[in-house]
Amino acid sequence: MIFQKFPRFLHISRLALASVEKNSLATLRKKTGYTFANCKKALELHNNDIKLAEKWLNEQAQSMGWSKATKLAQRVTSQGLVGVLVRGNIGAMVEVNCETDFVARNEHFKIFVDHVSRVCAQYTELTQFDGDLWKSGFEAEALRNLKAPDGKSLADHLALLIGTVGENAAIRRAICFKVNNDLKLSGYAHPQAASIASTQNVTQVGKYGAIIAFRTPHQDDELQKNLCQHIIGLNPQKVGEEGKDEPLSNKDDETSLIHQEFLVDEERTVGEVLKENNLEIIDYQRYECGEVAKNEELEQAKLTN
Repeated sequence: MIFQKFPRFLHISRLALASVEKNSLATLRKKTGYTFANCKKALELHNNDIKLAEKWLNEQAQSMGWSKATKLAQRVTSQGLVGVLVRGNIGAMVEVNCETDFVARNEHFKIFVDHVSRVCAQYTELTQFDGDLWKSGFEAEALRNLKAPDGKSLADHLALLIGTVGENAAIRRAICFKVNNDLKLSGYAHPQAASIASTQNVTQVGKYGAIIAFRTPHQDDELQKNLCQHIIGLNPQKVGEEGKDEPLSNKDDETSLIHQEFLVDEERTVGEVLKENNLEIIDYQRYECGEVAKNEELEQAKLTN
């Protein structure tokens, strides 16, 4: 009797074990995004321990990433995303590039843009300064050397990304803001896949980005967003000063922000809108994804001609 039940018990045990393995495999794939075969191998090597399997996969991807990064280093990276993060009195805007728009839409790539933005914000938070506004730019090499919370450099994390997405990628640049006293910050990235209820401590990603530092006694999120959209759309070269910078006769050629026709209401200039709302823009920064790469290509063309 006992022996008759034993094969059935063994069959049920095998089914239960197979179910556990299947669940572990599904969990690991969802968590890491790595291939079925790699996740299966990782679990087999580590007795279905998901944490150990994930660690092994990341180490393998890191190693492969550095190898791929070396092989793919000469490939042009003119696609990518701009990330904009505003957190209280701190703002960071970064540009991360890749080879194709397909990879730029990849969730792993977007998560990496968020990661770089937060590391930049973390370093900005440590900055002490006198005055109302601190603003500093980071070039590619300086960004690669920044340390993430896990102790690894952004270059290490970039290699992991390259190993995951399978094409060249680069951390191009970043600009960071920190304000004191009565100054405030607002940021926007365009286009956005969906509307965001609050942009505080959320990394917005798009092909364009802008951050403004401003002074106002009021809080009008919609107006601040519209001003960022205006800067992205019309690309002013400076804020401009009343009485010093005269408006151009041809409005389409205007480069001073205060004299440009407001993007959302062309009947008024930006300067008029600022006065009506008791808002003063102290400084701003605009990024367009790929513009640095385009400029580098033009410079290279000049040298070869």
